[in-house]
Amino acid sequence: MKILITGCAGFIGYHLSKRLLEKNIAVFGIDNLSNYYDVDLKKRRLNILKKYKNFSFNKIDLSNRKKVLNIFINNKFKTVVNLAAQAGVRFSLKNPEAYLNSNIIGFFNILESCKICKVKNLLFASSSSVYGNNITPFKETMKTDSPIQFYAATKKSNEVMAHAYSKLHNMNCIGMRFFTVYGPYGRPDMAIYKFVNQMYRNKAISIFNKGNHQRDFTYIDDVVTATLKLINYSHKQRKPFFDIFNIGNGKTEELKKIILLLEKELKFKAKKKYISLQTGDIKKTNANISKLVKKIKFYPRTNIEKGIKIFVEWYKKYYKKK
Repeated sequence: MKILITGCAGFIGYHLSKRLLEKNIAVFGIDNLSNYYDVDLKKRRLNILKKYKNFSFNKIDLSNRKKVLNIFINNKFKTVVNLAAQAGVRFSLKNPEAYLNSNIIGFFNILESCKICKVKNLLFASSSSVYGNNITPFKETMKTDSPIQFYAATKKSNEVMAHAYSKLHNMNCIGMRFFTVYGPYGRPDMAIYKFVNQMYRNKAISIFNKGNHQRDFTYIDDVVTATLKLINYSHKQRKPFFDIFNIGNGKTEELKKIILLLEKELKFKAKKKYISLQTGDIKKTNANISKLVKKIKFYPRTNIEKGIKIFVEWYKKYYKKK
């Protein structure tokens, strides 16, 4: 079996690819190595994956329909995991066109290629941001038709597009609403990585909403485990289906607590710059994961204290090698 992973040099894509390769499952990876954040970090992830004999890589942009389709035709995938996307809530306020090209046109090209090549299983990244200002905990049955950022709107569009293709073309489609993923080799624009990066350089950290934001921080290993279980779940279904799952820790933490934990691990106080609530910010996210527990028996194993400890240890080693 060979699985296509788009965004394989990205944070979640890298970790999922690595776990599959360790299980001796062949992975074909696609990534455009965009410069949205540190390209060197993406190349380091990619270099680790290239050490595995059963890993293949092709640098392409998903907006190039012809190249995407050619890869599908030449490889005959039965399973595709689409993790490639233009990420970042605040960046979508400045450059919405990047989200249109990657998250809408790119995803359409994936759906069309799956249709033409009769791919049976498609799993794709959605986001907790689709819930907007719903009351927590967020449950998959909630209405998600009032996004408050364009990024969230593109992710909701992905879900609607996939639902239509699933019904029209007998595909198994699973949308995964990820909740604030963190861990080694994470995204530098995400809070925990950004805080450690600034603290390590003795620079002030910018704390939005004066530290009152609450997030369902989900450790990367738990995200990968849930995704693998969903891949297996999709393979076992006898009839084509569409479904959405929250992938979170099921518990929310204040940014204030996160900063205290980072200070404890780094053994020094952070310089702090408090900033008011920003346009497009969601004050609180919290995943109801009862559906994930019921369908695939998934239980998160890494609490925030352990996850931050592992991340800080990784960061110190990574920083020394830069």
